[in-house]
Amino acid sequence: MGVLTNGLSDGHVAPAEPQLPRVPEIDPAAPLLFIINAASGRHDSDTTRQQIEAALRASGRTGELLFTHPDQLAQVAQQAAVTAFARHSAVVAVGGDGTINSVAQAAHAQGCVMGVLPQGTFNYFARTHGIPADAAQAAQVLLRCEPVPVQVGLINERVFLVNASLGLYPELLQDREAYKTRFGRSRVVAFAAALVTLLGQHRQLRLRIERGTHVRDLTTPTLFIGNNRLQLEQVGLAQASALDQGCLAGVMLRPIGALAMLWLLLRGSFGTLGEADTVESFQFHRMLVKPRLAWGGGRVKVAFDGEVNWMRAPLEFRVSPKPLYLIKPMTEDGATGRAGGGA
Repeated sequence: MGVLTNGLSDGHVAPAEPQLPRVPEIDPAAPLLFIINAASGRHDSDTTRQQIEAALRASGRTGELLFTHPDQLAQVAQQAAVTAFARHSAVVAVGGDGTINSVAQAAHAQGCVMGVLPQGTFNYFARTHGIPADAAQAAQVLLRCEPVPVQVGLINERVFLVNASLGLYPELLQDREAYKTRFGRSRVVAFAAALVTLLGQHRQLRLRIERGTHVRDLTTPTLFIGNNRLQLEQVGLAQASALDQGCLAGVMLRPIGALAMLWLLLRGSFGTLGEADTVESFQFHRMLVKPRLAWGGGRVKVAFDGEVNWMRAPLEFRVSPKPLYLIKPMTEDGATGRAGGGA
C-alpha cells in the first residue's frame, strides 16, 4: 500500500478560515471545578487534594474538588460544565486521557472553558499542548494561562481528543487495561500487553469507506484516526501535518500475520512506522465507515482516547465545527492558537 498523502484525499477543500466564536473569559473570583477520577493514574486522593489546594492558596484562587468514580464521571462532568459556564469559570480534568475525554465531552457540549491536570500513563493530550506532567507545574499553567481554541475530533458526535479506532487497536487497549490491573500502570506493562495482543489471532475488518465522492471497499485489521501531533510523530507518520490543515489523520494496515505485526510495533517504537509498505496513511475532514458484514447487529467496538465502547454503525469521523477551549500556555510567538491546530 505504501504511505499515501494525496491519493486518498476526501475531496475536501478547506474554506476560508471562519471567524471563531469569542473565547470565553474566566472570572478570577469564580471557583474552578476540579473533576477528579479517584481510580486514575498513580496518585492517591489525599496527595491530589493537597497539591491542588496548595496551588490555589498560592495564587489566591478558589476551587471545588469533585471526587468521583469512573461510572459517575460523565454525569459529574456534565453538571460541572453547566455550573462552570454559568459562573464564567472552568472545569478541570484530573486524571489520564480517558478522564480528560469525559470532561472534554461535557465542556465541548456546554461551551465552557476546560483545564487539565494530567495523571495518566502517556498523557498525550496534555503533553501536546505543553501542559507539564508534574502536578504543581500543571497547576501553575492552569492558574496563570488563558483558554485557547483547539481542534476536536468527532465520532458519531462523540468527542475524541487523541485518537479513535476500531479493529485491533481496541482489543489492544482492553488487553492493556487487564495487564495494568494485574501488574500495575507503567509503559513497560503497556508494551508487554501490546506484544501479547499482536501475537494473537486477529479478525479482519471488511469495511466500506466513503470520503466525499470517493468510495472504497477494503479489508484491514485496524483503522486508526489520529488527532494528536505528538502520538503521530512518535511513531513516524507524516500525516501529523494534517492537523495544521484542520483535518484528521487516518491510518490503515494491509492484512498481515502476527510476526509482521510485531515488526510494525518495533518500527513504531523507532519512529519509522510510516515507512512500512503495509501501512497506508491519509488525511480527511469527514469520513463515513460502514461494515460490509453486519457483525454484532450493526454495533462496532470502538476505542477513543483510551476508552473502549460499542457504537452503532455507520461511523462518521469528522472534525468538529466548534473548538474546545483549553487553558494552555501561549505559543512562543504569542499567538493564541486556532481550532485547526490539532489535539
